[in-house]
Amino acid sequence: MAISVLEGRDGFAPQHVRVPAATTVATSTAVRRIPVAVVGAAVVGVVEAVALLAMALGGLDGVLTSGATSGWLVAGGLVVLAAWIVLCAGSAAALVDGSGRSLLSAVAYAEMALVALLLVLATVTPFANPTSLPVPALGLLALAVPVGKLLLAGAPSARAWIAQGPRARVRRPDPVQAHRGLATVTLGVIGFALFSVAVLAPVPPGDVHDPASAVFTQD
Repeated sequence: MAISVLEGRDGFAPQHVRVPAATTVATSTAVRRIPVAVVGAAVVGVVEAVALLAMALGGLDGVLTSGATSGWLVAGGLVVLAAWIVLCAGSAAALVDGSGRSLLSAVAYAEMALVALLLVLATVTPFANPTSLPVPALGLLALAVPVGKLLLAGAPSARAWIAQGPRARVRRPDPVQAHRGLATVTLGVIGFALFSVAVLAPVPPGDVHDPASAVFTQD
């Protein structure tokens, strides 16, 4: 009788189903290796942003001192160049994070359109070529950057990386909150050092308005 009762209870009792929740969590929190194609596209984007910034800093002095260009054109060019630099670096960061490659592709297509427009202008209008290379060769070299980004971002490994989604953010404690005493002491030491330099080595009144070259050439 007892055996039949136990068998009946086992028949009406709900079956326990094993849910692979722990396996899913472990897989989502596992460390993923960034594919080589993603790293290559990100490096190209960051190097391009640094090169644009260096070009802007190198040519800004000549543009401002020439006086041939109006102020609103200079301001508009600086805004466009700054947006271009930010988009190049931001699209590379989005690709590494796994958020998507649409921004990088849009920037690359815009760069290809810009190179094509510049090639048309160089053939129609007189163009002072600063190099010994012909204009078509310069155009191909300029197109190599956006085309390379598109090829790297469209690789199968890069598509699989983006399909996995953005990386999981791990919450970490704020180091300033964790080491508040050390941060306070460091800030105090820096402030005391700056105050000591200002008090012990003041600038002479006569040298305040003198240029740096005149100060170094004085006997």
